[in-house]
Amino acid sequence: MTTTIFFAVLFAAALHASWNALVKGGGDKVVAMNAVVVGQGIAGVIALAFIPLPGWDAFWYMAISVFLHIGYQLFLLQGYKLGDLSQVYPIARGVAPLIVTVTLLCFLDETLANTELVAVALIIIGVMSMSMARQSDGLRNGKAAVFAVGTGCFIAAYSLVDGYGGRLSDSAVGFYAIVAIVNALIFPVLTKATMGAGARATMKAWRTILIGGAASFIAYAIVVYAFSQASIALVTALRETSIIFAMLIGVLALGEKMSIIKVLSAMMALGGAVILKLSKG
Repeated sequence: MTTTIFFAVLFAAALHASWNALVKGGGDKVVAMNAVVVGQGIAGVIALAFIPLPGWDAFWYMAISVFLHIGYQLFLLQGYKLGDLSQVYPIARGVAPLIVTVTLLCFLDETLANTELVAVALIIIGVMSMSMARQSDGLRNGKAAVFAVGTGCFIAAYSLVDGYGGRLSDSAVGFYAIVAIVNALIFPVLTKATMGAGARATMKAWRTILIGGAASFIAYAIVVYAFSQASIALVTALRETSIIFAMLIGVLALGEKMSIIKVLSAMMALGGAVILKLSKG
């Protein structure tokens, strides 16, 4: 992984944490998620004015990707309805690189150097251990954890599909732009039918559409491009350092409490990122 790709993915991680904090701060999380998705679609339309369209060889990858992204969003929303962000988010983000790495190494003949494997393991453990930080009520929600794991499975699946689809399309960002546009057309209809989220309420959240949508689109567009330039396993693990940025935003901007578990978890994930950067594998 080159230095440019490494820091680009870290920047994407920071953007990802930022738009998640925006969704968390919204009164209605369904409306906030709708607004982000609509904003992604708008950003995708703008992006296609400046970048090449993806090749049609990747059509089925794009179709599957849309399905997986919608599944991810629905599972994430249900997880947030049942549990705390600090429980659901780390589990979901930690499960994804674990599944991706095992899948690539065992079934798709990708290889990683020993130092890279150590780095990925540290990031996964650091991210998932963040969920051990208890809330003030000291409770845990098993159903929320199930949806968090399901969310992580969707993240892993769309990461693999987007990684290979972006490579095949010859326009990784164009590939994601099409996915984002189609997603923006379908997801609000689904949430309207299943959760009662209206278009009027979504459009009122114009700040989230503009800021959250743009941040989300740019963040994942960088990641999909990085998939085409480096190991999907390494990029997937590195982007989950977003949990560090989410923790900092929570403490500094949202007034959340710091704890020794959060500090140790962040240090472990950061240590994995440093080892990954120093690795020559």
